[in-house]
Amino acid sequence: MTGTPAKRLGVGVIGAHAWAEKAHLPGYHAYDRADLVAICDTVPERAQAMAEMFGIRKVYTDAAELIADPDVQMVDVCTPTDTHLPLSLAAIAAGKHVISEKPLAHSTEDAFHAAHAAEQMGVRTKLGFTFRYSPAIRQIKAWIDDGTLGEIFHVHGLEQNSQFLDPLYPLRQVPAGRAFDQMIPSSIVGYGSHLLDLVRWCAGEYKSVIGSLHNYVPERLVRGYEGMQRIMVDDGTVALAEFASGAQGILQTSYIAIGNYPGVELRVYGSKGAAVARLVEENGIAETLHFATPDAVEFRKIELPESAYPPGTTLHTPWPELYYRNLIRHWVDEILDDAPGECTFYDGAKSQEVVNAIVTSYEERRWVDLPPVEISAP
Repeated sequence: MTGTPAKRLGVGVIGAHAWAEKAHLPGYHAYDRADLVAICDTVPERAQAMAEMFGIRKVYTDAAELIADPDVQMVDVCTPTDTHLPLSLAAIAAGKHVISEKPLAHSTEDAFHAAHAAEQMGVRTKLGFTFRYSPAIRQIKAWIDDGTLGEIFHVHGLEQNSQFLDPLYPLRQVPAGRAFDQMIPSSIVGYGSHLLDLVRWCAGEYKSVIGSLHNYVPERLVRGYEGMQRIMVDDGTVALAEFASGAQGILQTSYIAIGNYPGVELRVYGSKGAAVARLVEENGIAETLHFATPDAVEFRKIELPESAYPPGTTLHTPWPELYYRNLIRHWVDEILDDAPGECTFYDGAKSQEVVNAIVTSYEERRWVDLPPVEISAP
């Protein structure tokens, strides 16, 4: 007797660039509850190549056609930054669940608008905050939630990424229409948004922030422009944070701090324990996790069980695939099983809110208070 076929989610991916190939598409392809229905790219050869590589049935060059496809239940927006918001809003308007790469929008208001629109349409959303789906990070979050770490005192989010130390490595995070002779938030947006989200996930809502942005490499190549450009982007940002819980935070994100990619480190210090997760690909290992207690203050390495990793992955799996496989299986299960969601457009809006507050604090040389919660988290 044949059983009821397992539920599968029809997925349409917009964007067939390197990050789709390295992270998004392998994540869907590896999960049997995801059905890769369609892919879209403005360059048809690029879309066709990904379709053949991952067994995708339909190829589009017009995003509107993919969104309108009745077999597509969820839209994945893996495209350049300025297209995230309009494509996400189009998917929401069509009644489709949507995941978008970060940042969702340049303004907090636009990001909250998208979160509201999804809530009103009754569709689910997710922001591509990849590092929430590190097994080490998720273990730290579990220790916070179950009381293992006790009252949280300090949360530090650090990020090193030296690829832009080389001025000949093309910069890509440049918002359209910005004057090159004024400070352009870049590192704080491209990588800082991840840290701000992780730290908020662990410490709760931000209360106040103060930050410093600095340009260290004054001339560099910029994607879409000819020759070297004199451009003021924040190559490095540091910030202090106070949280509604009473915890304190330190944040640093850098384009020019030497170290291997992705270079994320999260440190959480509580009354009963402390934990440090280093998401740095070194010696073939994607990440490490260490833990200490008041009566055993020397940090010891923690080995997580096999169940902490997506099927078919280990610590030796390249980090984009390891983390995104985890993200995809959680995201697909949330939709198919009507399970509680996390890392939604609302969370993306809250992260953007803090990014903008840090930039304001730098421009006005002062602490900036964060407003109260705009909407209840979906």
